[in-house]
Amino acid sequence: MKLYGRRGSLLFLQLRMKIVFAGTPDFAAAALDAILGAGQSAGWTVSLVLTQPDRPSGRGLKLLASPVKQLALAHGIEVHSPVSLRKGDAAATAHARLRAAAPDIMIVAAYGLILPPAVLDIPRGLRDGWKPKLSAINIHASLLPRWRGAAPIARAIEAGDVGTGVTIMQMEAGLDTGPMLMAEQVAIEADDTAGTLTSTLASLGARMIVAALRNVDHLHAMPQPFGATYARKLDKAEAWLDWGDAALRLECKVRAFNPFPIASSMLNGATIRIWSAHAVDGPAIVDAREIGLVRAADALGVRVACGVGELLLTELQRAGGRRVTAREFIAGFAVKPGDRFTHPSTVATE
Repeated sequence: MKLYGRRGSLLFLQLRMKIVFAGTPDFAAAALDAILGAGQSAGWTVSLVLTQPDRPSGRGLKLLASPVKQLALAHGIEVHSPVSLRKGDAAATAHARLRAAAPDIMIVAAYGLILPPAVLDIPRGLRDGWKPKLSAINIHASLLPRWRGAAPIARAIEAGDVGTGVTIMQMEAGLDTGPMLMAEQVAIEADDTAGTLTSTLASLGARMIVAALRNVDHLHAMPQPFGATYARKLDKAEAWLDWGDAALRLECKVRAFNPFPIASSMLNGATIRIWSAHAVDGPAIVDAREIGLVRAADALGVRVACGVGELLLTELQRAGGRRVTAREFIAGFAVKPGDRFTHPSTVATE
């Protein structure tokens, strides 16, 4: 940091920040890209990027670098992918590389590893004469304390929330428990999926982190209010729909699980993925034997009886096939009124 002047009694700072960035998916890559773009004129440099190790992807299971790693390498930035930051040789090596990078601050976005206090203490931190040290900040895709944890975007949609947002927060040892520095809200639209909402929030988070860094000497840390909820990590087992649920709840699940793990059900012995669906009015189901029955199958969609109301399936995918409209699906798959969508556990007991 270089002092360049005063105005009245306030000390103004010109920040020549060395940044370590930690993140993995597209959400994080959007933030890194914005930081790199703004850094050219602001005097920021990213000296090291931490990201998750390359993962097998696609039918060939070839190792694929994370979006953050691909972006960092394209800009000639050193990348490190430790399997742990807490213990063992991998953690010790990572800590050494972080110290060698000599960051002023660490910026974290959807990284995938919990940062222990030993890591949070490595950056020198930004401070002036009247504010505490700010050494690590996180770009979190919810309005904290709503949806702390690994999957805040999907859980917000699944729960039927009408709004969410991005919080820029000061990091501490707890899971998303640190004080808030900035927050901005967005509406969750009726047709938002986890994929579309992630894109919206990625753009918002990228804009907010640049604003935060440009105005770091004006940030005020506010403690989170009570009422935290936990957004647990998505699991493939959750993809199977329970047709005894209300149609509106199932619609939220379909949107929340798109693009992962994709809502699924069994139909005529085949696994069917459901990419898009809408709750529609239907009679209250009294007889449990009617749950999951196909009421209609036409160009409008496949209409399925639920615990309350009916769900109109408009985009589907058969195992080994491609994602298609309901019209295309019906043309290639024998589905008719009276057929039943089921959970695989139900099939196993029949």
